Amino acid sequence: MVYRKGELSKARMDREWPHQVALPAYRCLGHNYLTIHFFCHGEGLSLCTRRHSYRHNDVDMTVFCFAKREHAEQFRDRFGGDFLDPKDRPKWPGIRQ
Repeated sequence: MVYRKGELSKARMDREWPHQVALPAYRCLGHNYLTIHFFCHGEGLSLCTRRHSYRHNDVDMTVFCFAKREHAEQFRDRFGGDFLDPKDRPKWPGIRQ
């Protein structure tokens, strides 16, 4: 996999933002995307600027990563989703991560 100069690697994201919450991707589109980011910014949450994605039971999932556990909990309380340990995150089939 090729990274652009300055782009966060997934390994670095997992190290520095290990508290992760997965939501179905369809819940992160359009105005929901803005709502999520305005909430995180307004609350001062430690949200990573990049996200992970994976597919589970034919549903695309978006993973939001946080440096602090309490921020991930606050996010989950507001938007739902499931906590995800980086080492247990499924991989896209056929793609090295």
